[in-house]
Amino acid sequence: MAEDFYDILGVSRDASEDEIKQAYRKKAAKHHPDVSDEDDAEERFKKIQKAKEVLTDEEKRRQYDQLGHDRFTEADKRGATGGGAGPGGAGGPFGGGGGGFEDIFNQFFGGGGGGRGGRRDDRPRQGSDLRTGLTIDLEEAFEGTTKEFTIERPTQCDTCNGEGHPPDADVSTCSQCNGQGQVRQVQQTPLGRVQQTSTCPRCEGSGEVYSEDCADCGGDGVVREEATLSVDVPAGIRSGQSLRMQREGAPGENGGPNGDLLIEVDVDVGDRFERDGDDLRVEEAVSFPQAVFGDTIDVETVDGVVQMDVPAGTQSGETFRLQRKGMPRLRRRGRGDLYVQVGVVVPDSLNEEQREALEAFAEAGGEDIDVDRGFFEKLKSSF
Repeated sequence: MAEDFYDILGVSRDASEDEIKQAYRKKAAKHHPDVSDEDDAEERFKKIQKAKEVLTDEEKRRQYDQLGHDRFTEADKRGATGGGAGPGGAGGPFGGGGGGFEDIFNQFFGGGGGGRGGRRDDRPRQGSDLRTGLTIDLEEAFEGTTKEFTIERPTQCDTCNGEGHPPDADVSTCSQCNGQGQVRQVQQTPLGRVQQTSTCPRCEGSGEVYSEDCADCGGDGVVREEATLSVDVPAGIRSGQSLRMQREGAPGENGGPNGDLLIEVDVDVGDRFERDGDDLRVEEAVSFPQAVFGDTIDVETVDGVVQMDVPAGTQSGETFRLQRKGMPRLRRRGRGDLYVQVGVVVPDSLNEEQREALEAFAEAGGEDIDVDRGFFEKLKSSF
């Protein structure tokens, strides 16, 4: 699926105009051809400009959200090459709303108004896919969960059943194209006079017009709705992965099925853990005596507390691996590992007993003598 304008600017679908403009300024400053070393900087910058142009224009943005990226850009191209009915509405390079050389050669070599210039395609077409985001916490990603969320999306107008006009509206033959669904223009080009055929802008290729538009959808056949949906999130999912809900996207055309809804998941790991794929990393503090003499400590994992042995002589920064204590592997058996990095905490203040014990330890450590085991127990217990 093509990258849409919201993705290009890095904003959500409900972003305000100010947020869109702010995102545009950041992207433009980074990818402008005069400052960027990227090979595709010029093309990327054009996409950024186009995204800002559409999303900061209320009418264009409404059409974009209703049609979806692919169908909007197709219509935009038709408008820019002489159709006159697309969202862009710009004229061609030779004036008079005409197309470029591609359209001219189509006229000479069999284009004949097919495709862009022919009658509207009445075949069923699937609706565009829509995108939204969903944030879950690490525990939900570990267990798997079912989440409810609300999304605003285009849907077929119930008042007119997607027709764009009331059922009792009068229908008549389009006077601009005489019911042909297409109009012809003659334009002067560097190659001579060329006849250009394009879709009728008044009836949009249907050959018919109605006496009134639907009051609810304004003739679009589509309205915005707020829908509450529920999605199953599998255990082990990672940030950036998407879930697909079939037929929950934009409505189709001419009786075609709805598109799909793609839900991009963001996993909020929190402050305790770091995630690396299916593995987790955590830091644990141990006291100086625990590192010197060894000990068994409690380590909190995602699904409970486990015990871990800290060997005698453990150094600060040393890492231990707890197998199969990480995240579940998405749609596979098994789990990742948990890596525990130990940090030795040096006390910033000592009581008299602790100071005496450490001084005795330091003195004993500097001589090649056997120290009574009771001395070490006393040192350990003093902390």
